[in-house]
Amino acid sequence: MKTILITGGAGFIGSHVVRRFVNKYPDCKIVNLDKLTYAGNLNNLRDIEKKPNYEFVRADIVDGALMKELFVKYKFDSVIHLAAESHVDRSISNPMEFINTNILGTVNLLNAARLTWENMADKRFYHISTDEVYGSLGETGYFYEDTAYDPRSPYSASKASSDHLVRAYFHTYKLPVVISNCSNNYGSFQFPEKLIPLSIHNIKNNKPIPIYGKGENIRDWLFVEDHASAIDLIYHTAKTGETYNIGGHNEWTNISLIYLLCEIMDRKLHRHAGESASLITFVKDRAGHDLRYAIDSTKIQRELGWRPSLQFGEGLEKTVDWYLANEAWMNDVTSGDYQKYYDKQYVKR
Repeated sequence: MKTILITGGAGFIGSHVVRRFVNKYPDCKIVNLDKLTYAGNLNNLRDIEKKPNYEFVRADIVDGALMKELFVKYKFDSVIHLAAESHVDRSISNPMEFINTNILGTVNLLNAARLTWENMADKRFYHISTDEVYGSLGETGYFYEDTAYDPRSPYSASKASSDHLVRAYFHTYKLPVVISNCSNNYGSFQFPEKLIPLSIHNIKNNKPIPIYGKGENIRDWLFVEDHASAIDLIYHTAKTGETYNIGGHNEWTNISLIYLLCEIMDRKLHRHAGESASLITFVKDRAGHDLRYAIDSTKIQRELGWRPSLQFGEGLEKTVDWYLANEAWMNDVTSGDYQKYYDKQYVKR
């Protein structure tokens, strides 16, 4: 039985990847390694936790000795590395946590693989990254796989560093790696510090919807299940050493997205038109807030045949329906630390 390590598998994107692999590949053993920070939640995986090919290990990738022990114990054939601190605001207030997890943690995994994989021919180290490593775009243009890195926040700088290290281990040690950089994800099980679940939660509870600056920042949105399908495809078919950009070709300004979300929420909650939009509150802009991200995903479409399955409106409706139907999950993750962070972070302008 092939054994695949998925790091960060209790998080938002990671839980979708774990679920997909556990269900789709019953002949593979899937080991989900997660530290279970505020954004990691085993309730995300209740539906598959008793599957015979699934095992959860609580561990911190910053512990290099433990990572090597786990590689020896489980004899991992491959790694899908999603574990990361990922919120830009938190990286501004606590950059060292991002440096430790995203850089040192990645190196620990690379070293564990390098030191325990004797035959590299049938191994794979798949590193999942972000489009934020490329910096900020103007009104036109796209990020390509060969776009020069220009990170603007401690978060994106830490991810850029981990990308460079993965490539360095490929060139120096011949470690069989692949990398993908994705655009903003949305969908079920996302911790509500991110724009869409935060706004859904606040609209439902008649709380202010915080929008940075004037809401003119542009993001390319990708449905998380489409991202999981791309990860599956890259893992199984990509050539070693390659990089793929994964995007939805779906650009929205933050304020336009929120107006669309408010329309959906008014309809779902049987409110008057414009009632949810009245909660929009403009707050002080984030330091180093990149203006626009937009990914060109031609390479993965051309070489591997991947395409997004949903239009944004359809995906957003599906996302809203999930959060409204899973009130207990939302109440659980929005208690305690989250509320204190929210109250401190979003200061009305």
